[in-house]
Amino acid sequence: MCGRYYVDDEEPTLQDIVEKLKGNAEVKTGEVFPTDRAAVMAPEGDFAVMRWGFPRFDGKGVIINARSETASVKPMFQRSLIEGRCLIPASWYFEWEKRGREKVKYAFAAPEEELLWMAGLSRRDGKTGERSFVILTRPAWEGIAFIHNRMPVILPAHLHDEWICGRDPVKTMERATSQVRYRTAD
Repeated sequence: MCGRYYVDDEEPTLQDIVEKLKGNAEVKTGEVFPTDRAAVMAPEGDFAVMRWGFPRFDGKGVIINARSETASVKPMFQRSLIEGRCLIPASWYFEWEKRGREKVKYAFAAPEEELLWMAGLSRRDGKTGERSFVILTRPAWEGIAFIHNRMPVILPAHLHDEWICGRDPVKTMERATSQVRYRTAD
């Protein structure tokens, strides 16, 4: 679930975020893939450039998503859920529907004409100092379950401060947006 998302750098808010970060490091816009460096609202409430994916314990690849239902009990995510909550801004995210041998790509956006803010977890690598993030997922809204059984935890603007600074992230996730708009993507 959520293996790619899109950052439209012509959208004014995203353009402003990317411009502010460009001096610090390269920020991926357009289609964002795992291990890319992307703009993230950090736990401190400011924006930072972070790499998408927590390194696996065995050093082979990265973990890009965390299940919201189990993040509080999984050792890889427990500490980040307490002190590393972040938000990932995007225009939309992608999923693929399997139709026999064919795969149909869909773009999913926020229910209103606004940015999509995905709840995430972040941490800093103790050896390299590099910051990384994962996207929290939840069971899919029944209106899109035919495409994929999971979707990101999408938080509307009125929940952003509560997510970043609040004391009960599990309760905040329960109030996430459930419906999305979608269309086929080319």
